[in-house]
Amino acid sequence: MRYTGVTSRGIIMPIFKEGDDLVSLIRDGLLKAAEKEGFALQDRDVVGVTEAVVARTQGNYATVRQIAKDVSQKLGGEDMGIIFPILSRNRFAIMLRALSMSCKKLYVQLSYPSDEVGNHLISLDEVDGKKVNPYSDSFDEKGFREVFGFDTVHPFTGVDYIEYYKSLGKNIEIVFSNDPCYILKYTKNVINCDIHTRKRTKRILQAGGAARVYSLDDIMTASVDGSGYNEKYGLLGANKATEEKVKLFPRDCQSFVDRLQKELAKATGKKLEVMIYGDGGFKDPVGGIWELADPVVSPAYTEGLKGTPNELKMKYFADNDLKDLSGQELSKAMKEKIKAKDSNLVGDMTSQGTTPRQLTDLLGSLCDLTSGSGDRGTPVVLIQNYFTNYATE
Repeated sequence: MRYTGVTSRGIIMPIFKEGDDLVSLIRDGLLKAAEKEGFALQDRDVVGVTEAVVARTQGNYATVRQIAKDVSQKLGGEDMGIIFPILSRNRFAIMLRALSMSCKKLYVQLSYPSDEVGNHLISLDEVDGKKVNPYSDSFDEKGFREVFGFDTVHPFTGVDYIEYYKSLGKNIEIVFSNDPCYILKYTKNVINCDIHTRKRTKRILQAGGAARVYSLDDIMTASVDGSGYNEKYGLLGANKATEEKVKLFPRDCQSFVDRLQKELAKATGKKLEVMIYGDGGFKDPVGGIWELADPVVSPAYTEGLKGTPNELKMKYFADNDLKDLSGQELSKAMKEKIKAKDSNLVGDMTSQGTTPRQLTDLLGSLCDLTSGSGDRGTPVVLIQNYFTNYATE
């Protein structure tokens, strides 16, 4: 009889460097952790590997000068606008410095009251109080300050992103609008920097008369002067490595997860599932920040992680069909219900309230919460019993 369900363990690993054999090091680290801490690796265990160590061992970096060169070649090197960047020292500040180096004049259009992932310049209450319509009202910086004042310090980071972003280049001018085409008053050369709405924004700009339009996933898609690159995501998912370079999202991800799965099978005789994870897909209820600043939660995963959960809502049965049962009788009836459930419960009332998200989004979020983003030293996460349920013996 089982007494526990899902467990998630952060696996302590060495500090990975460029050129390391990541597959072998992760295999050996998992085997050692299992031996020393007394747990067994099983079929359908999930091994999550943070995207950062995959990219680091690949040496997938780009300097500000390499980014600036790519942007200048694509957008002409004169006047240029960027719209909807997120407010982040880690995610965007270094890229903004590179973008300012790529042209003579750079217009930066910020969305308000918050960026795409929930970092606020001002509160919704302030917008309402000033009788401003954020869907139609646009401002230059002077106009924005006249309406909302100068108290735009981020409550979590203590940074005024308007002033900070202006400081990253002498050629930067800030404007404010949620209308993608507002930037076209200033320049016809645009990079839209939004992450999850980028395809729609790009279409709107093209239809609105922009001469040259690129998204972040169009920049650094090929090597520039020996830089790293990402064919699919470009600069999306990049974050600060040093003051002069960024780490890009990893490439060749599918081949990595497939190789690691094969190596673990050879070493254990078990078929573990493997995924690469980045940001989790969850929202902070206090700060309102949506964690997902990467283009996806998981850029690659093995075959067994495809799909969505197919779960019954146990409390639905406990309160309805099985409400007159209790104790062992209730437990036995509940297990029978679970064993007899349909293979696809989409639209079925018995699954209402369960989470209809991709397995990799759920698992990647669990990995991200387990590993953290600071000094835990656990860039590999082992999740066990995720595919068991109350009826599993």
